[in-house]
Amino acid sequence: MNSAVKKITDRIIARSQHSRAAYLGKIKAAKGSGPRRGQLACGNLAHAFAACGTEDKNDLGTDIKPNYAIVSAYNDMLSAHQPFQDFPEIIKDEARKQDAVVQFAGGVPAMCDGVTQGRAGMELSLFSRDVIAMSTAIALSHDMFDGAFYLGVCDKIVPGLLIGALSFGHLPGIFMPAGPMTSGLPNGEKARVRQLYAEGKIGRDELLVAESQSYHGPGTCTFFGTANSNQMLMEIMGLHLPGSSFVNPGTEMRTAMTRAATRQMKAAPILADIIDEKALVNGMVGLLATGGSTNHTQPLIAIGH
Repeated sequence: MNSAVKKITDRIIARSQHSRAAYLGKIKAAKGSGPRRGQLACGNLAHAFAACGTEDKNDLGTDIKPNYAIVSAYNDMLSAHQPFQDFPEIIKDEARKQDAVVQFAGGVPAMCDGVTQGRAGMELSLFSRDVIAMSTAIALSHDMFDGAFYLGVCDKIVPGLLIGALSFGHLPGIFMPAGPMTSGLPNGEKARVRQLYAEGKIGRDELLVAESQSYHGPGTCTFFGTANSNQMLMEIMGLHLPGSSFVNPGTEMRTAMTRAATRQMKAAPILADIIDEKALVNGMVGLLATGGSTNHTQPLIAIGH
């Protein structure tokens, strides 16, 4: 290990000793023995699977099969999150083949700085991370789950999901990316059209055509900004299936990766064993080594806290 990186890592570990120990104590107490839904009163449990099919009800009532949560940032306005529309059924189908049950536990909001920049909505961007963290924790608060799949991509969404997930760090967790949009209008051509618009040589309609050819389909933005840096970070920190971050949505490989990640859940360690001081330093090093978004320096500190 690089001597400077080791020195910084050791310093973080030393400074975090007491707070980390307190956190792990809470995780150990929460982990207990066996699924926590087995401790629910019958009326509570009946509420939790009332809308399930008969087979899932029987499985959840007997604690024979694991039950996994889905927490998703799906919406169909933002290109990065639109592909998540189909993920729950893919995950549920694959989980059934692995003798597991999956419930969609909750949704979290997802906003895009690319839409709100220069508008009043941008003032909510950083605040949304904490709302997402709280929404994630609320989705997992029913003591029904043996693990969770987290579906999110963009700037504040992934850090918020992870912060919320770590409050349930006694559960295994796998993050699933949607993948990047395919390449559109080349940057040079986009810059040329913008220059023409700035000079008053073309109108808004022509500018919009060029912008729409640049951002043209499902997936994350086609540059290495905060959203795609998120995906890289999750893979480096051990939360994505290796190699899954930059597979385009709507492809056979993307579906195969989603199914493979679902199969991996049974062998996945708990989040508290994955995300520690070393994992955060790995994320920082990876961010710098790949030229990722410096926006992540703030969320990484929040995740550490």
